[in-house]
Amino acid sequence: MKDIEELQRIIGYHFNDQELLVTALTHSSYLNESKGRGSVPEDNERLEFFGDAIIEFVVSEYLFSKYADTPEGDMTKLRASMVCEQSLAVCSRQIDLGNYLRMGKGEEATGGRERPSITSDAFEALTAAIYLDAGRETAEQFIYRHLIHTLEHQTLFFDAKTRLQEIVQQDPNARLTYELVSEEGPSHNKVFVTAVFRNGTEIGRGVGHSKKTSQQDAAVHAIQALEEEGTRK
Repeated sequence: MKDIEELQRIIGYHFNDQELLVTALTHSSYLNESKGRGSVPEDNERLEFFGDAIIEFVVSEYLFSKYADTPEGDMTKLRASMVCEQSLAVCSRQIDLGNYLRMGKGEEATGGRERPSITSDAFEALTAAIYLDAGRETAEQFIYRHLIHTLEHQTLFFDAKTRLQEIVQQDPNARLTYELVSEEGPSHNKVFVTAVFRNGTEIGRGVGHSKKTSQQDAAVHAIQALEEEGTRK
Protein backbone atom coordinates (compact mmCIF):
# COMPACT_ATOMS: atom_id res chain seq x y z
CA MET A 1 0.00 0.00 0.00
CA LYS A 2 1.38 3.39 -1.02
CA ASP A 3 1.43 6.57 1.07
CA ILE A 4 -2.00 8.25 0.94
CA GLU A 5 -0.33 11.67 0.93
CA GLU A 6 0.79 10.82 -2.58
CA LEU A 7 -2.76 9.93 -3.61
CA GLN A 8 -4.01 13.29 -2.35
CA ARG A 9 -1.43 15.06 -4.51
CA ILE A 10 -2.51 13.03 -7.53
CA ILE A 11 -6.22 13.81 -7.14
CA GLY A 12 -5.55 17.45 -6.30
CA TYR A 13 -7.42 17.41 -3.02
CA HIS A 14 -6.16 17.15 0.59
CA PHE A 15 -8.65 15.83 3.15
CA ASN A 16 -9.48 17.78 6.27
CA ASP A 17 -10.70 14.55 7.87
CA GLN A 18 -8.06 11.95 7.04
CA GLU A 19 -10.18 9.20 8.61
CA LEU A 20 -12.73 9.67 5.82
CA LEU A 21 -10.02 8.99 3.26
CA VAL A 22 -8.77 5.96 5.19
CA THR A 23 -12.31 4.55 5.30
CA ALA A 24 -12.76 5.11 1.56
CA LEU A 25 -9.58 3.11 0.94
CA THR A 26 -10.45 0.20 3.26
CA HIS A 27 -11.70 -2.96 1.54
CA SER A 28 -13.85 -5.39 3.52
CA SER A 29 -11.14 -8.08 3.28
CA TYR A 30 -8.88 -5.91 5.44
CA LEU A 31 -11.46 -5.90 8.21
CA ASN A 32 -12.00 -9.64 7.93
CA GLU A 33 -8.30 -10.25 8.57
CA SER A 34 -8.18 -7.62 11.35
CA LYS A 35 -10.87 -9.13 13.60
CA GLY A 36 -9.61 -9.81 17.09
CA ARG A 37 -6.79 -7.27 16.83
CA GLY A 38 -8.38 -4.46 18.84
CA SER A 39 -10.35 -1.66 17.23
CA VAL A 40 -11.41 -2.47 13.68
CA PRO A 41 -12.07 0.43 11.27
CA GLU A 42 -15.08 0.71 8.99
CA ASP A 43 -14.84 -0.57 5.41
CA ASN A 44 -15.75 1.51 2.35
CA GLU A 45 -19.04 -0.18 1.42
CA ARG A 46 -21.34 2.54 2.84
CA LEU A 47 -19.28 5.24 1.13
CA GLU A 48 -19.42 3.22 -2.09
CA PHE A 49 -23.24 3.22 -1.90
CA PHE A 50 -23.35 7.00 -1.46
CA GLY A 51 -20.66 7.66 -4.07
CA ASP A 52 -22.55 5.68 -6.69
CA ALA A 53 -25.55 8.00 -6.29
CA ILE A 54 -23.38 11.14 -6.40
CA ILE A 55 -21.59 10.07 -9.58
CA GLU A 56 -24.83 9.07 -11.31
CA PHE A 57 -26.40 12.45 -10.49
CA VAL A 58 -23.40 14.51 -11.68
CA VAL A 59 -23.07 12.48 -14.88
CA SER A 60 -26.82 12.79 -15.52
CA GLU A 61 -26.65 16.56 -15.08
CA TYR A 62 -23.64 16.74 -17.41
CA LEU A 63 -25.35 14.68 -20.15
CA PHE A 64 -28.61 16.61 -19.80
CA SER A 65 -26.75 19.89 -20.34
CA LYS A 66 -24.33 18.78 -23.07
CA TYR A 67 -26.68 16.65 -25.17
CA ALA A 68 -29.76 18.85 -25.24
CA ASP A 69 -31.21 17.20 -28.35
CA THR A 70 -30.48 13.60 -27.35
CA PRO A 71 -33.49 11.36 -26.55
CA GLU A 72 -33.92 10.02 -23.02
CA GLY A 73 -33.20 6.43 -24.06
CA ASP A 74 -29.86 7.32 -25.65
CA MET A 75 -28.82 9.39 -22.63
CA THR A 76 -29.69 6.48 -20.36
CA LYS A 77 -27.40 4.17 -22.35
CA LEU A 78 -24.70 6.81 -22.38
CA ARG A 79 -24.89 7.27 -18.62
CA ALA A 80 -24.86 3.52 -18.03
CA SER A 81 -21.65 3.14 -20.05
CA MET A 82 -19.98 5.99 -18.16
CA VAL A 83 -20.79 4.78 -14.65
CA CYS A 84 -20.33 1.06 -15.27
CA GLU A 85 -17.68 -1.02 -13.52
CA GLN A 86 -15.29 -1.04 -16.48
CA SER A 87 -15.35 2.74 -16.95
CA LEU A 88 -14.86 3.47 -13.26
CA ALA A 89 -12.02 0.94 -13.17
CA VAL A 90 -10.32 2.81 -16.02
CA CYS A 91 -10.62 6.05 -14.06
CA SER A 92 -9.23 4.31 -10.99
CA ARG A 93 -6.19 3.16 -12.95
CA GLN A 94 -5.55 6.73 -14.06
CA ILE A 95 -4.91 7.69 -10.42
CA ASP A 96 -3.36 4.32 -9.46
CA LEU A 97 -6.09 3.92 -6.85
CA GLY A 98 -5.67 0.17 -6.38
CA ASN A 99 -2.20 0.60 -4.93
CA TYR A 100 -3.49 2.83 -2.11
CA LEU A 101 -6.15 0.42 -0.86
CA ARG A 102 -6.03 -1.35 2.47
CA MET A 103 -6.99 -4.97 1.81
CA GLY A 104 -6.43 -8.44 3.19
CA LYS A 105 -3.32 -10.35 2.18
CA GLY A 106 -5.41 -13.08 0.59
CA GLU A 107 -7.31 -10.61 -1.58
CA GLU A 108 -4.10 -8.87 -2.58
CA ALA A 109 -2.42 -12.17 -3.44
CA THR A 110 -5.20 -12.96 -5.95
CA GLY A 111 -4.84 -9.65 -7.79
CA GLY A 112 -7.30 -7.58 -5.79
CA ARG A 113 -5.49 -4.31 -6.39
CA GLU A 114 -6.14 -4.66 -10.14
CA ARG A 115 -9.63 -6.14 -9.95
CA PRO A 116 -12.16 -3.82 -11.64
CA SER A 117 -14.94 -4.66 -9.17
CA ILE A 118 -12.75 -3.51 -6.27
CA THR A 119 -11.16 -0.44 -7.84
CA SER A 120 -14.46 0.83 -9.26
CA ASP A 121 -16.08 0.51 -5.82
CA ALA A 122 -13.13 2.37 -4.29
CA PHE A 123 -13.55 5.18 -6.82
CA GLU A 124 -17.17 5.57 -5.74
CA ALA A 125 -16.17 5.52 -2.07
CA LEU A 126 -13.47 8.14 -2.66
CA THR A 127 -16.01 10.37 -4.39
CA ALA A 128 -18.37 10.13 -1.43
CA ALA A 129 -15.55 10.85 1.01
CA ILE A 130 -14.66 14.03 -0.88
CA TYR A 131 -18.32 15.07 -0.88
CA LEU A 132 -18.61 14.57 2.88
CA ASP A 133 -15.30 16.32 3.55
CA ALA A 134 -15.69 19.34 1.27
CA GLY A 135 -19.17 19.45 -0.24
CA ARG A 136 -20.84 19.09 -3.60
CA GLU A 137 -18.74 21.54 -5.62
CA THR A 138 -15.43 19.87 -4.76
CA ALA A 139 -16.88 16.41 -5.41
CA GLU A 140 -18.16 17.59 -8.80
CA GLN A 141 -14.72 18.95 -9.68
CA PHE A 142 -13.23 15.56 -8.84
CA ILE A 143 -15.81 13.73 -10.99
CA TYR A 144 -15.28 16.07 -13.94
CA ARG A 145 -11.49 15.89 -13.71
CA HIS A 146 -11.06 12.20 -13.04
CA LEU A 147 -14.13 10.61 -14.65
CA ILE A 148 -15.88 12.71 -17.27
CA HIS A 149 -12.75 14.19 -18.85
CA THR A 150 -10.94 10.85 -18.67
CA LEU A 151 -13.75 9.01 -20.41
CA GLU A 152 -14.10 11.69 -23.06
CA HIS A 153 -10.40 11.35 -23.83
CA GLN A 154 -10.46 7.55 -23.78
CA THR A 155 -13.61 7.38 -25.96
CA LEU A 156 -15.13 4.90 -23.53
CA PHE A 157 -18.62 6.38 -23.37
CA PHE A 158 -20.06 3.45 -25.28
CA ASP A 159 -19.76 -0.29 -24.84
CA ALA A 160 -16.04 -1.04 -25.01
CA LYS A 161 -16.40 -4.18 -27.14
CA THR A 162 -18.53 -2.32 -29.66
CA ARG A 163 -16.11 0.60 -29.73
CA LEU A 164 -13.14 -1.73 -30.23
CA GLN A 165 -14.96 -3.51 -33.06
CA GLU A 166 -15.54 -0.16 -34.77
CA ILE A 167 -11.85 0.73 -34.49
CA VAL A 168 -10.61 -2.63 -35.78
CA GLN A 169 -13.11 -2.73 -38.66
CA GLN A 170 -11.47 0.33 -40.16
CA ASP A 171 -9.23 -2.33 -41.67
CA PRO A 172 -11.62 -4.65 -43.59
CA ASN A 173 -9.13 -7.51 -43.35
CA ALA A 174 -8.79 -7.32 -39.56
CA ARG A 175 -10.36 -10.03 -37.40
CA LEU A 176 -11.11 -9.63 -33.69
CA THR A 177 -11.30 -12.63 -31.33
CA TYR A 178 -11.59 -13.11 -27.56
CA GLU A 179 -9.98 -16.01 -25.73
CA LEU A 180 -10.45 -17.07 -22.11
CA VAL A 181 -6.94 -17.27 -20.62
CA SER A 182 -7.75 -18.48 -17.10
CA GLU A 183 -10.58 -19.11 -14.65
CA GLU A 184 -9.78 -19.24 -10.95
CA GLY A 185 -11.44 -19.05 -7.55
CA PRO A 186 -14.50 -20.63 -5.89
CA SER A 187 -17.82 -20.75 -7.73
CA HIS A 188 -19.23 -17.78 -5.80
CA ASN A 189 -16.18 -15.58 -6.50
CA LYS A 190 -14.73 -16.63 -9.86
CA VAL A 191 -12.07 -14.51 -11.52
CA PHE A 192 -11.84 -14.69 -15.30
CA VAL A 193 -8.93 -13.45 -17.42
CA THR A 194 -9.61 -12.84 -21.11
CA ALA A 195 -7.29 -11.77 -23.92
CA VAL A 196 -8.44 -10.06 -27.12
CA PHE A 197 -6.59 -10.63 -30.39
CA ARG A 198 -6.41 -8.75 -33.67
CA ASN A 199 -5.43 -11.12 -36.47
CA GLY A 200 -3.90 -13.49 -33.93
CA THR A 201 -1.89 -10.82 -32.06
CA GLU A 202 -2.89 -10.01 -28.50
CA ILE A 203 -3.83 -6.35 -28.10
CA GLY A 204 -5.44 -6.35 -24.65
CA ARG A 205 -6.11 -8.43 -21.55
CA GLY A 206 -8.82 -7.99 -18.94
CA VAL A 207 -10.04 -9.35 -15.61
CA GLY A 208 -13.57 -9.72 -14.24
CA HIS A 209 -15.95 -11.80 -12.15
CA SER A 210 -17.72 -12.97 -15.31
CA LYS A 211 -16.55 -13.83 -18.81
CA LYS A 212 -18.48 -10.86 -20.17
CA THR A 213 -16.91 -8.43 -17.71
CA SER A 214 -13.41 -9.72 -18.42
CA GLN A 215 -14.03 -9.30 -22.17
CA GLN A 216 -15.17 -5.71 -21.63
CA ASP A 217 -12.07 -5.01 -19.53
CA ALA A 218 -9.86 -6.56 -22.22
CA ALA A 219 -11.52 -4.34 -24.83
CA VAL A 220 -10.88 -1.26 -22.67
CA HIS A 221 -7.17 -2.12 -22.43
CA ALA A 222 -7.04 -2.79 -26.17
CA ILE A 223 -8.61 0.60 -26.94
CA GLN A 224 -6.06 2.31 -24.73
CA ALA A 225 -3.20 0.43 -26.38
CA LEU A 226 -4.42 1.25 -29.88
CA GLU A 227 -4.87 4.92 -29.00
CA GLU A 228 -1.35 5.08 -27.55
CA GLU A 229 -0.05 3.34 -30.65
CA GLY A 230 -1.81 5.93 -32.81
CA THR A 231 -0.28 8.88 -30.93
CA ARG A 232 3.23 7.49 -31.49
CA LYS A 233 2.78 7.35 -35.28
